[in-house]
Amino acid sequence: MAVDEQDQVKAQRLLEGVVPNEIFVSYSILLTEGSCPEDDAAALLGSKEQVAELTARGMAHRRPDGPAMPPRLVPAPPELALQGVLTDLSRRLVSDQERLLAGHKRLSEFHQTPALASSNSAMDRLVRIVTDRDEISSLSYALINAARHDWLTLDNYVLEAPVEDSTGYAPLPVFEGQVRCRAIYETRCAEHPIGAKTIEAAVEAGEQARLLPRIGMKMKLADETVALVPLTPTGMGGALLVRSPVIVGALREYFELLWEKAIPFGSAKATAPLTPAQLQVLQLLNQGLSDEAIARRMDISVNTMRRHWTAIREQLGVETRFAAGAAAVRRSWID
Repeated sequence: MAVDEQDQVKAQRLLEGVVPNEIFVSYSILLTEGSCPEDDAAALLGSKEQVAELTARGMAHRRPDGPAMPPRLVPAPPELALQGVLTDLSRRLVSDQERLLAGHKRLSEFHQTPALASSNSAMDRLVRIVTDRDEISSLSYALINAARHDWLTLDNYVLEAPVEDSTGYAPLPVFEGQVRCRAIYETRCAEHPIGAKTIEAAVEAGEQARLLPRIGMKMKLADETVALVPLTPTGMGGALLVRSPVIVGALREYFELLWEKAIPFGSAKATAPLTPAQLQVLQLLNQGLSDEAIARRMDISVNTMRRHWTAIREQLGVETRFAAGAAAVRRSWID
């Protein structure tokens, strides 16, 4: 089978039914051609709108061919085209979710009585729902500058789009040593090369960073006064701006509990949060031994061995033995 035929089969398997049929047809035409001059793309694919739809979804891109040559429209490989389509769909879902949150908020406000409205006005100063993406981003940066003693963050590494080399986070502001910055990251962030660079840059700027296998949510907290807590996994579809001393205090205590359990980022030899028996099970699992062989070697029952394995999985946040061994070696729990 020719390469272009293989790409067409792959494109049909990956994209058909995921994108509108007319978009899929235009992509298939461009995939067959390999590329076309940008000025001819509308005629080849049906319309300027079709060209715009392909580029907006990441299924095609404009490639300059040098100062003397006109730019060309080039199709993305089917697997990358699907990744672009899924990212575009995710953004649309987030946008719809924002409208849904805004609608519910307006409906709630519409049904309030004057007395309740007056009461809730005071409550809004303590806990406020924010659904505007730009406002959420603005609040994130404003909170950093509001910190006077402590700046605390949780990051579960759930993002709206795939991480690329261009992905980055705004650097920490210069606190001149007056504000203690601490962050807890989900371990997979440090296991991703770009995520690791991001943490390293923050640590160089003065942040203290620690890792946990799983973190339930994102959070930003300034001192004991204000917190930003997401309503969605990425934190951009909606958030709570919390000024209630009771809630902020509870969030602060939650952070401190996680901080005690977390492993310092970059530790030369991290202390594994496992019992000696669990560490022995992990070593033997990494050698490829079966449950029964491990139980015999340790002189324990198979059920006891499997209870140890369950505890190991929960600590590492993995499901398979191979993943457990790889993650434990990366964290220096075993050799």
